[in-house]
Amino acid sequence: MAESRHQATRLDAIEGRFDPWLLGATLALACLGVVMVASSSIAIAEGLGVGPFHFLTRHLVYLAAGSVLALWLARTELKWVEQHDRLLLLGCFVSLLLVFVPGIGHSVNGAQRWLGFGGQTFQAVEAVKLMYIVWLASYLKRFAEEVTATWKAMLKPIFVAIGLVALLLLQPDFGSASLLLAITAGMLVLGGVNMPRMFAPVLIGLPLLAIIAIAEPYRMQRLTTFMDPWADPFDSGYQLTNALMAVGRGEWFGVGLGGSIQKLSYLPEAHTDFILAVIAEELGFVGVCAVIALYALVVGRAFHIGLQCVDMRRHFAGYTAFGIALWIGLQSFVSIGVNLGLLPTKGLTLPLVSSGGSSVLLTCAALGLLLRISYELDRAQRQVARLRGEALAPAPAKTVATGTAPAAAAQPAGKPRAGSRTRQRIEPVFGSQG
Repeated sequence: MAESRHQATRLDAIEGRFDPWLLGATLALACLGVVMVASSSIAIAEGLGVGPFHFLTRHLVYLAAGSVLALWLARTELKWVEQHDRLLLLGCFVSLLLVFVPGIGHSVNGAQRWLGFGGQTFQAVEAVKLMYIVWLASYLKRFAEEVTATWKAMLKPIFVAIGLVALLLLQPDFGSASLLLAITAGMLVLGGVNMPRMFAPVLIGLPLLAIIAIAEPYRMQRLTTFMDPWADPFDSGYQLTNALMAVGRGEWFGVGLGGSIQKLSYLPEAHTDFILAVIAEELGFVGVCAVIALYALVVGRAFHIGLQCVDMRRHFAGYTAFGIALWIGLQSFVSIGVNLGLLPTKGLTLPLVSSGGSSVLLTCAALGLLLRISYELDRAQRQVARLRGEALAPAPAKTVATGTAPAAAAQPAGKPRAGSRTRQRIEPVFGSQG
């Protein structure tokens, strides 16, 4: 009993470490965001008469608040987060309903997407993304076998997603609605859903999304403008043509930091939705490739961490990592595609780089949670390595009065002693019950 208590104490004392590649890429994106928000927002702020560093100061305040939130989540046990999954799902619906309450919800440019608290506005859908991912990860862990085997278990999260999407379309926010559906589909597939069953919702949902996309005249205009922005460069194609001119002017190495012309009141939303166009103009093709490489590193590490968690039967952690990877990967892909003229305008910011209070705050929170997942994974791997090392270590030598050889010498090399508490590890099946 004393040895068991001593072993438990040693295992509990083992600490993990945060994934260094993930942490480094996150810090690099955050620093790049500060520099580019400062460069792209000065002319806009002066035009609005709020001082040249208004948007930079605001960005730094939200980045600092997001860093505090990320640090808190990075130091919070995942089991505590998982215990509140149902409250987080309730928070998703409450947040999206509050935007329609007079006095709390605020409308900007005809969209009812913001909540107002103490003179500050907050975009509710940014919090919904993270809360929904946590709930869905917990659901997939608890009902992994049912999701694979039955229609009911598979359709439940889809209906939840449809409810959230309906509230987003009422705001309206088609870009976030599409992103939420894509995250749901991706997490279900990675969670082991039966693929033939998954085809039915996809075949029904895609035509419906297409109908919704063309139902509103402004969405249809975005689709047609995307195909040929130069047909009307001073009206419907104004944003995209100016973005493309900025990208083309940057060439290979850019015109130099601060040297962008398009940000001088020519390119709308230069510090938010179209900040990559400014990066392309000032840092060139090489700068854009560096940004893409940083996002690829973050998303790749997130998927790698998720796969390792699933291999160790830490399914909640693994599915949460998958969800965050899908969120950051898809949103950055769409934002980059829009800036380069490869996708229609969607109004999605570049995570951690674009100026935007709620987006920066919740992206920091998501990355803090991802760092916590990497910490607990590393800690678990170290604990398993300690147990395996103790199981494979030879028994301490015990000499007797007759001078016989130690009893442990009779054991085959590398074989655990009889009665060992360590059992051979059973490799999990991907997507099985955790």
